[in-house]
Amino acid sequence: MNHSQRPEPKFDWFIPIDGDGEKIGTLEAERPPSFDYLKRVVQTAEASGFHSQLIPTRFANGLFNEDQPLAETWTTATALAAISTRIRFLVAVRPGFVSPGLFAQMAAALSNISGGRLDLNVVSGGIQGDFERLGVTSSHDQRYALAEEFILSCKALWASPGEPVNFDGEVVQLNGAMVSPGPVGAGPQWYLGGASPNALDLAGKLADCLLMWIQPVDETAALMERAIKAFNEHGRTPAFGLRTHLIVRDTEDDAWQAADDLISEAANEVRQQRSAQIAGTAMVGAAIQARPRDQHRVTERLWNGISTVRVNCGTAIVGTPEQVAGELMRYWDLGIDEFIVSGYPHVEEAGRVARDVIPLVRKAAAARA
Repeated sequence: MNHSQRPEPKFDWFIPIDGDGEKIGTLEAERPPSFDYLKRVVQTAEASGFHSQLIPTRFANGLFNEDQPLAETWTTATALAAISTRIRFLVAVRPGFVSPGLFAQMAAALSNISGGRLDLNVVSGGIQGDFERLGVTSSHDQRYALAEEFILSCKALWASPGEPVNFDGEVVQLNGAMVSPGPVGAGPQWYLGGASPNALDLAGKLADCLLMWIQPVDETAALMERAIKAFNEHGRTPAFGLRTHLIVRDTEDDAWQAADDLISEAANEVRQQRSAQIAGTAMVGAAIQARPRDQHRVTERLWNGISTVRVNCGTAIVGTPEQVAGELMRYWDLGIDEFIVSGYPHVEEAGRVARDVIPLVRKAAAARA
């Protein structure tokens, strides 16, 4: 890979809509996801220089007991956009719960409210049993078919603001739907995740960025090769992002102790809830994240203990600032240009990562170029 033509690595932070704290997997969050707290996270990330923030989508708490408070994604993102000025928002959305015509209006409105600081992460797979909570039943294949037409219909509406749009898909039908005004500029970028054939085919067709959960470097490289093939088949250029947690301390021993401490007070009820959500899942990436490991050690630097109490991404890079930066550079060398990172608690760790890790990565990337 020609590193001289690579952009500077982007770093994004995370909005903890399930709650936050120094311990996770407990019945209740030490820091519930109140608007005042999430506002602190966003303002800290913005002041620390992060490019964007991922706000996930859930139908029940996915980090503490499932009956605990959860900040609804779209409402929260809109409110947080209004109290920030520079940082972007990568908002996760699940097709199938809001009409694509209405969603296109909602997204255009948020794009205008935020001054164009909106991107969209389409979640096609979903957490095991989550769709059923709200009375929606569909297969893995059906969800991806819907996701494709969801994206295409939104694009059609945004391409002709103020004009009636018809869209006659197999799943989505629009009859004279209109969006006015359209989104700011070129509109949101589309991020898609997943590791299944359906996911990679959809990304190859429509994604601006394929977003991957962290795996060992060789497994990530293999997934990227499959993705590049899918992009090439559709005549498109791939772009890649990586989602991971970071546990950074001044010494390696302190970092591993912090990892163990993070889940040291996890409740059995929470562990059982997360285990049930993984059992039999069709989500390839989620199953990989939760694979049992001795002491949760995936590799020398990767630890997946978080997966025992958290849905979706459950693996962290653990080490000193230099070790963590070195591990991130191994993925940058593969061709990953954007890193969506997080750490507990999110306010304090945003500052630590921005101060101690990101400058090392950027310096190393500049040296490669």
